[in-house]
Amino acid sequence: MSTLRSPSSTGTGRGPGKAGIGAAANTAPYMPLGGAPWLRRAKRAADILMAGSFFLFFGWAYLLIWLGVLYTSGGPAIYMQPRYGKGGRVFKFYKFRSMVADADAVLARHLRQNEAARREWAVYQKLEHDPRITRFGAFLRKYSIDEFPQFWNVLKGDMSMVGPRPCMFAQKELYGDYWDHYCAVRPGITGLWQISGRNEISYRRRAAMDAEYVAHLSLWRDFVILLKTFGVVTGARGSR
Repeated sequence: MSTLRSPSSTGTGRGPGKAGIGAAANTAPYMPLGGAPWLRRAKRAADILMAGSFFLFFGWAYLLIWLGVLYTSGGPAIYMQPRYGKGGRVFKFYKFRSMVADADAVLARHLRQNEAARREWAVYQKLEHDPRITRFGAFLRKYSIDEFPQFWNVLKGDMSMVGPRPCMFAQKELYGDYWDHYCAVRPGITGLWQISGRNEISYRRRAAMDAEYVAHLSLWRDFVILLKTFGVVTGARGSR
């Protein structure tokens, strides 16, 4: 897989940047960031078709999971969090709740008390043994079932089927000079990160993957990523 030359090495980046994000290469973007107008329209049409089909054929499964969350850990069943979307716009990001109600406080306390966990979080923004996750939530996350509500984000136009993973507020600085690439497209349910190791990959490498994806958009590549996602999810590879 080709990678982008870091903008900080060429003097064209607008942000302060982060040294060492991604691998340098001589591959340059061959289209405007975000794709040509016809590509953006085709990508949006495919998003609507796939997300609409999900609710048409699997709405019953969505309802069962909703009830399962309520039964095992109470309400609410849907977790909402503000995330950065296309153009840096903030939107409400939906997931089935897989964590305890006071997840933020539990994480802060765990990181204060565990140095190894702090180092792991600093690199991956994930924890292998996350004290916030419920038993049913661990099952949902293992097979990415907790992501199902994001099909509604896709229908609303907040997200795409394929793209960079929605960025939390605290993660923005980790994109450094690649922030313009992130903002050029809708964030996705799946992407290069998910099929390349997921939580086994550092966040800095993930940012470089997102930039490389955005600079080389194609419908065929989206199709390949979607196919590979099925294999990763069914095998629960890299899940955390």
